[in-house]
Amino acid sequence: MPRGGKEVAAPELDLERARSGFARHESAPDGEWLVRPITARNAAKVYTCPGCHQAVQPGLAHLVIWRQDSLFGAEAAIRDRRHWHTNCWQTRRYKYR
Repeated sequence: MPRGGKEVAAPELDLERARSGFARHESAPDGEWLVRPITARNAAKVYTCPGCHQAVQPGLAHLVIWRQDSLFGAEAAIRDRRHWHTNCWQTRRYKYR
């Protein structure tokens, strides 16, 4: 919502912050992924896990996942990152067409 009649710009994407931590590379039939664990201590927000569509609650260790091979580049990949329950990521099924 504009403040004082002026449009407020979205915050600039901080690529270094998004890449911080110890992301590991994973190859899978559905692409190349970067996987960063989030500790329970650092899990501060509620997210929806794309694997089970349930809440990833604050205080729950989980994974942040983003494509390493995004067609739209690194910024788009980081912007599209998702928070997964660890078990959901490890047991996900690949969809083929």
